Amino acid sequence: MTLSGMIGVDVGGTFTDHVSIDEDGTITALKIPSNPTSMESSVLEGARALGVERKAAFNHASTAGLNAIITRQLPKIACLTTFGHRDILDMGRAWRPLEAQTDPHWRRSFGDAARPLVPRYLRRGVEERIKADGTVLLPLNEAQALEQLAVLKRCDVAGVAICFLNSYVNPEHERRVAELVSEVLGDVPCSMSADVSPLAKEYARASTTVVDVIMKIVFKEYADNLIGGLHALGFENQVNFADCAATLAPESFALRRPFRLVFSGPAAGTVSSSYFGDLSGEPNLVCCDVGGTSCDISVVTRGRPIVNTTFEIEHDLIVNTLANEIATLGAGGGSIVSIGANGELRVGPESAGGDPGPACYGKGGTLPTMTDACLLIGILSPEGFLGGKMKLDTDLAQEAFERLETNLDLRERVRHAYNLGLNHISEGILDITIRRAIDPRDYALMAYGSAGPMLLPAVLDEVGAKSLIVPPYPGLFSALGLLSTNLVYTDSRSAYVQLGLDAADRINGVFETMEEDLLRSTSTRREAVSIQRTFDGRLMGQTWDTPFVDAPNGRITGDAIEAMIVNFHTAYESRWGNRFESIPVEGVTYRVQLVLPTQKVNYPESDILEERRPDAVATSVLRFLEDDDVEAHEYERERLRSGDVIEGPAIIREPMSTTQVCKGQRAAVGRHGEIVITRSETEL
Repeated sequence: MTLSGMIGVDVGGTFTDHVSIDEDGTITALKIPSNPTSMESSVLEGARALGVERKAAFNHASTAGLNAIITRQLPKIACLTTFGHRDILDMGRAWRPLEAQTDPHWRRSFGDAARPLVPRYLRRGVEERIKADGTVLLPLNEAQALEQLAVLKRCDVAGVAICFLNSYVNPEHERRVAELVSEVLGDVPCSMSADVSPLAKEYARASTTVVDVIMKIVFKEYADNLIGGLHALGFENQVNFADCAATLAPESFALRRPFRLVFSGPAAGTVSSSYFGDLSGEPNLVCCDVGGTSCDISVVTRGRPIVNTTFEIEHDLIVNTLANEIATLGAGGGSIVSIGANGELRVGPESAGGDPGPACYGKGGTLPTMTDACLLIGILSPEGFLGGKMKLDTDLAQEAFERLETNLDLRERVRHAYNLGLNHISEGILDITIRRAIDPRDYALMAYGSAGPMLLPAVLDEVGAKSLIVPPYPGLFSALGLLSTNLVYTDSRSAYVQLGLDAADRINGVFETMEEDLLRSTSTRREAVSIQRTFDGRLMGQTWDTPFVDAPNGRITGDAIEAMIVNFHTAYESRWGNRFESIPVEGVTYRVQLVLPTQKVNYPESDILEERRPDAVATSVLRFLEDDDVEAHEYERERLRSGDVIEGPAIIREPMSTTQVCKGQRAAVGRHGEIVITRSETEL
């Protein structure tokens, strides 16, 4: 594979971003409005324009399955559980969000009283029981199982999830019932928890298996349409899908366990930030992807994103997959400005999306948004949006604000709406920094997404970060993340084992089995990959785990067990602040990753010879931000060079994004073309 042969595509709620790398390393970018009724059509439109038939790899991230789950536009599926446990999907973990602790009317969004993924009548109990040690307590009642399958056949279900108690230890009953499903229901998608997520904790295993069945139906249809469309365009090479940690896997491997693909787009932005931060010498980042619909916030510390072992689609709706930790706010360029029940001005979380979009798009939208506010202020250019391919209508934006039922005049409406939207973003960033116990003064903000460079400089002071970085191609930075990551094959399995000399053979068997299975299923040679082992452990008696503890490669011996124990105590102390070496350690989940390094995007580097003040190409007027209008110099990013310095207020325009340099700020162009915004020395 050559670098010139790669395309990365990130499908968002408002736009679909395409990035291609040509033979000489030149980056070509496209931004196309997403089509919510046919998501693959916008992907194929951009692929055609970029000459996909000449490429060697097509890397893709999408939220197609996630959108189906959130909106409940789902196929009719069934769930088979151990008799007496069919309500596990309704009960969840019995955790309430903080705001609902004292609310007697609160219900889970996926519970039977709200919008369940699987209605109760399609959750059927099967008479069987396996104990925690894998021995059979109650044999499988095949006659009773066939009765339940006959009910599902009459209900015409499109897929079946199977999750029995303790099947991760002994999958015998699940495998037999899967055979019966095939005999009775034919060729319907069927997922067994022992294959999908052979991990402890019944509810998370059950919800993951249900999501896997949904993704097999919903996402596979999307993937089939996409791959068929690519073939029609003449592309016959490798299609890779990104997972929730933005690592890539070939289409054949990824679609075996499609639950891992449920939330890949925002994760790609975090990986892109980590990769670019390493190049530019900035290892500590708060990453902010502000698009048309939402603001996705994540943290990179010492060059590594924070990764969790689960992903939460909705509160308490858990998927067992490695996922970059990302907080999503309903704050973006398309956030709708409205009047609340008490007459107060509100911004978000509702969004105008890409269709009809903000009022200024002229596509039928009548509600004012943050994009309309930025257009009226003068930050956005009516003629230069999307590189001049799309005109924005200032009159429609003004009419939308004037229709708001409030006594505020136009200046106050626009100013307060703009400030409210910024406040939502700054609060979200501060919430993340407090939750992760980091000092924002030690971190830089990475601003990307179409609206990130436009809005985030205005919150730099409130957040307290040391600087703000606008990378090259900020409007398509998540798509670039798909060209900044590796191919990774992952497997994990649970086994409750107290770490000691007598546990070495059992743990060695778990690791070796996973490695051999991955190497065989991916047709990968051991010498071609880097093998990374980790485990999740806990102190004996605890009910929660400390994840991602390093484990030695090779055969697990007594010395390796000792190393695992030491590594656990070190990881525990780093995460929780205490060290209890006198308490035995119990291994819970064991994980293997085969990492196949790939070529990555190359950001050209230039030497900074001397500081230069570039000439402005125009002057614009910023209205409504202050009592009086403010003049701001305009610059074209493609004309800027490393070492250029710009004092705010200023606007830097480029085809896919607009960067605002606020009053009292200073922007400097770095070695890789990044714009670094700091407080001006006169303001310090």
